[in-house]
Amino acid sequence: MEPIKRIGLLTGGGDCPGLNAVIRAVTKTAINLHGIEVFGFLDGFKGLVDNNFIKLDLERVSGIAHTGGTILGTTNRDNPFRYYTIEDGKEVYRDESDRAIDNVKCLGLDGLIVIGGDGSLNIAHLFSQKGVPIVGVPKTIDNDLSATEVTFGFYTAVNTASEALDKLHTTAESHHRVMVLEVMGRYAGWIALYAGLSGGADVILMPEIPYHLDSVIEKINYRYTLDKKFSIIVVAEGAKPVDGEMVVSKMVAGSHDPIRLGGIGQKLANDIEITTGIESRVTVLGHLQRGGGPIPYDRILSTRYGVAAVEQLVAGNSDVMVSLKDNAITSVPLVEAIREIRKVPVDSDIVLAAKALGISFGD
Repeated sequence: MEPIKRIGLLTGGGDCPGLNAVIRAVTKTAINLHGIEVFGFLDGFKGLVDNNFIKLDLERVSGIAHTGGTILGTTNRDNPFRYYTIEDGKEVYRDESDRAIDNVKCLGLDGLIVIGGDGSLNIAHLFSQKGVPIVGVPKTIDNDLSATEVTFGFYTAVNTASEALDKLHTTAESHHRVMVLEVMGRYAGWIALYAGLSGGADVILMPEIPYHLDSVIEKINYRYTLDKKFSIIVVAEGAKPVDGEMVVSKMVAGSHDPIRLGGIGQKLANDIEITTGIESRVTVLGHLQRGGGPIPYDRILSTRYGVAAVEQLVAGNSDVMVSLKDNAITSVPLVEAIREIRKVPVDSDIVLAAKALGISFGD
């Protein structure tokens, strides 16, 4: 096998605490240990198609591990296999993957590291099938990739939501209100579950357990009998009532997953207030969960992933994703990583622990 001399790197999908730590780890490992040049494509796969890149060196990545966002920029659109453009005033989708591959060849890249969630890693897998050496790094605050125990950014998002719950508790108790906190997570309830448990929620609603409004009301009323005239509810954006559907805020053309969830918190608050007469308020954390610097756990995990991604390319491995298994970094085939969404097992020990504390899941 010819020694690797140059590699490319991009961040795709939504931003996430820890991205810069991965970029730093990839760059320093490649340069310090292997003498490999590193090129970062700007704004995700868009930069790969448009050949828009910067050279990453030790100076560029110095001091960025603790910062949020990504110095390379990102986008959750611009799929090279279905690239969105406007021609003559009309929306057009074209396969620009060959153009992207030509850019890889012209730069003389021996491999490409793609940092992203299921959408970005699906695209990475397609490029691998077309002959580009690819290694993926699992990134998403949703923690919904099935082939790894933890994705970086998740625990920082949980920390943000937990801090919000701490603050909502005091105002809820002061005004005798029901406070609803809507968190991200798409079709999985990991953030809602972990934040709700750590933040002392009375009700946790998540996609894996469709809820009965009557059960939620019952919990609120029970607390009143205990002279607790306030309640805290955490609801995942993908949660839905037993006889209803997920609330969709909008559709985004050109995205791998065009559905944008959002609004379940307001619906739930309205339903509770109408039914009980108790003043109910909703807080939607939204992109606050993606922002800010990563907590130490995510900085370390991101660094471990970045180092491992380089070592996978150097070892000649491709079409794989670095993964955390039993607290050790390993790799799994990309096709396994993107096969299905990792949802919360409804009989998991953490769900059972929450129920043991009296937390309602609306079931």
